[in-house]
Amino acid sequence: MRLVQVLIPVGKRQPVLAVLDDEGIDYAVWDETGRKDFEALVQFPVPPIGVEPVLERLRKAGVSENTYTIVLAPETVVSTRIEALKQRYSGSRISREELTARAEDLAPETSTYIAFLVLSTVIATGGLLLDSAATIIGAMVVAPLMGPAISASVGTVLDNRKLASRGIKMQVGGLLLAIAIGALLGVLLKESILLPPGLDIREIPQVAERTSPNFLSLFLALGSGIAGAISIIRGSGSALVGVAIAIALVPPAATSGLGIAWGLSGVAIAAAVLVLVNLLAVNISALIMLWISGFRPEGTEAAGRARSSVISHTVFLALLIALLSVALGLVTYTSFQATLVEQEINGEMTAMFQEPEYAEMGLTLEGVTVDYMPADILLNKPAKISVLVGRRAGQEVPPDIARKANMRLTESTGKDIMIRVGFVEAQSFP
Repeated sequence: MRLVQVLIPVGKRQPVLAVLDDEGIDYAVWDETGRKDFEALVQFPVPPIGVEPVLERLRKAGVSENTYTIVLAPETVVSTRIEALKQRYSGSRISREELTARAEDLAPETSTYIAFLVLSTVIATGGLLLDSAATIIGAMVVAPLMGPAISASVGTVLDNRKLASRGIKMQVGGLLLAIAIGALLGVLLKESILLPPGLDIREIPQVAERTSPNFLSLFLALGSGIAGAISIIRGSGSALVGVAIAIALVPPAATSGLGIAWGLSGVAIAAAVLVLVNLLAVNISALIMLWISGFRPEGTEAAGRARSSVISHTVFLALLIALLSVALGLVTYTSFQATLVEQEINGEMTAMFQEPEYAEMGLTLEGVTVDYMPADILLNKPAKISVLVGRRAGQEVPPDIARKANMRLTESTGKDIMIRVGFVEAQSFP
């Protein structure tokens, strides 16, 4: 329930109270003595979804849009007519005024926003270098990115240009700052004793995960944006949803910064593409969710502007996502192909050393390492294979085993193969 307090302009008491009587709403009225242009203060309870239509009727009765109005969330309302109101205004959608207030509250002051963003990026960068998923998730708890994303969408839907502009600026500026912080921290740590000498960040799983963006990343961001819109509409779960939105944005931004620090343009660009795709996806999904939920600004002219703005923003964001999805599609396809090739190679090597020719020699397959990345497919580079074979002590090794393995793998995969076969003397018991 919501408790609404509204000042009644001079001469508008009877029309205002008539609206409340017609709505079947219990109310209390106090004479206003502090301001000459108002004669009374009326207070009444109404379900959240009923705040907007009731206020619209009051404005038609003479209460200006800029009139002093407070919407509170009471603990309990005892009234004989409240059940009828709940049935008429069923649902949990809040009013546009409350939506605006929540969006403004979610977007913190600039100094607070920067402080929390820097802290979350530092922690996330450390988590990436430590390959610690728990640390990265912990960093997302303090990341303040949900507010700006939701504010931009709310401002667009409600024709509040100031709110929309602030949300967009905070998102773009914040992510650029996150990339810069990641790069700076990477430069400081790269030559320190805190990291192993010659560390290749591409071999860290948490970093590699952010340098191979695919369509699953897009779905994650779309879901996060929808969840963010639902959480602000329903007024619950915003902290958890904020983690989901932040994890789609901050770790990739920090990864891009690390790529800059290590001079790896491929890492920096791939992670930056993931950041951009996720940013666009979060915004377009939140925007569409708020619009289809029925939120509109008050007034025909403002509603028309909002509709045009929502359409233009949606088309623009969709085109950018479609363009970047080409890159996502390539990564998804090449990752799938690389996995198939790796599986084929492992299967062929296992089958080869199970054949009588090699089994009788006492040769056993100890391990296969495949170095074949999505980028290798795009650049038409050969797959690099390392095969480790166990043999009995004193057992002679066929001189052409690497050539035969290469021919077999080339035929089965249809790819160029570079293979290296190593041997170890092995004993087994019993």
